[in-house]
Amino acid sequence: MQRIQRACGAVVGSAVGDALGGPFEFGLPGVFSARFPAPGVGGEMSGGGGWDPGEGTDDTQMAVLVAESLLERDGLDLPDIFARFQRWAASEPKDIGLQTEDVLTNGMPWDLAAALHFQTNHRAAGNGSLMRATTSAVYFARAGTAATMDAARRIAALTHGDRAAWEGTAVYHALIRVALEGSDPLAALPDVLALVRPDHRRRYSTVLDSRWHPDQATEFNGAVWPCLGSAVWALRTTTTFKDAIRAAIDLGGDTDTVAAVTGGLAGARYGLEAVPARWTAPLHVPLPGFDGRVLRLSDLLDLAIRLES
Repeated sequence: MQRIQRACGAVVGSAVGDALGGPFEFGLPGVFSARFPAPGVGGEMSGGGGWDPGEGTDDTQMAVLVAESLLERDGLDLPDIFARFQRWAASEPKDIGLQTEDVLTNGMPWDLAAALHFQTNHRAAGNGSLMRATTSAVYFARAGTAATMDAARRIAALTHGDRAAWEGTAVYHALIRVALEGSDPLAALPDVLALVRPDHRRRYSTVLDSRWHPDQATEFNGAVWPCLGSAVWALRTTTTFKDAIRAAIDLGGDTDTVAAVTGGLAGARYGLEAVPARWTAPLHVPLPGFDGRVLRLSDLLDLAIRLES
């Protein structure tokens, strides 16, 4: 399989997971399979919970903003990414994390807003930096493991002052990199974990262990480490893109983000052709604050190709 197919699979797969999981957010485990008990029949991209069929949530919207900044600025321009986030947040998107909203609207400059939020609230380890990381993971993959993990941390720090969020996003970047090369991201976990900051390594080693199950999580999967652990679990315990997404959404809780992270990993591993056309056809990503733009499948594919080039 060509690398570009994996890159497209990652970007589109993450968006698909997000759109499928959005209507089930904060629901109970097993609701997705209860509603759609026969895999492959179709109808899953039905919308609900305020989302239209195939509509990308804040997860994919922010991922697109990161991607477009990287491409238009020819690399990492943190103030530019932050400004795009602010413009989006000010336009009243359908969904935005409470922490992310506060950081983007508190009036502080890009290099202080998240840190000051963390100093005040002492809680900033949500999965909001992880949910948007697939596009940047594809962009920085060719730069090497250390460089992609560093970029992940720096982008995460724009909205999340807790280093736990930085490290989880960095691990995800590294795993996407491995998958894009055609290697097994699960087999790479020991080497990747060795690059996690020592004070966070144990936490991530626990949730990424082959014996871990999401039922063992001690925090809601809206936190970054159980979210990443759940996505890796879904990848590990299934053998197809479709089954990985179903497993992720059936966990309940923060279903759009767990499925978006799962979709990025599974898309990079299995490639674009593994993503069902019935899920990609209705896919669309509105960008509030950006002149009414709505990205469709062709736009996401173009974005992935440019990120990978």
